[in-house]
Amino acid sequence: MRTKRLTLLAILLAISIVLSIVESMIPIPIPVPGVKLGLANVVTILILFIYGDRDAFTILLLRIILVGLLRGNIFSVTFFLSLSGGMVAYLMMFLFKHLKRFNIISISIMGAFGHSVGQIVMAIFIIERRELIFYFPYILVLSIVTGVFTGMIATRSLQIMKKAL
Repeated sequence: MRTKRLTLLAILLAISIVLSIVESMIPIPIPVPGVKLGLANVVTILILFIYGDRDAFTILLLRIILVGLLRGNIFSVTFFLSLSGGMVAYLMMFLFKHLKRFNIISISIMGAFGHSVGQIVMAIFIIERRELIFYFPYILVLSIVTGVFTGMIATRSLQIMKKAL
């Protein structure tokens, strides 16, 4: 049983890495820098609901580190933006999942919002431009859109995975 779990988590890690890299190549026609769909977050949500909090956090952290290594930007500004966004997104999803009043789509929206907030706060800290705070209204709206999108994919994927497992 443990080997099966480890194998499935490794496969999900690989999928999240591929999604993260491919997603960075998809042009988004929105004039807000750094906006992505959050497809790799679907994997984090799946692991959160199938395997639990610790495994979701571990795979998320491994994905951020490995994508940083693969893209050659480990410990760069981009890496720290991704790390801060991922950590705040995880915290938001963890908290809202444990409140037990929210569905997967709501949790996905909070993850998308948390990711954006984490990135903006880190960007303000790194480049020392407080004006970035004016992105928050746009980020809130975009987080709802991308969170609903990834939440719908995660909901359907979770149904399929539960049947398969």
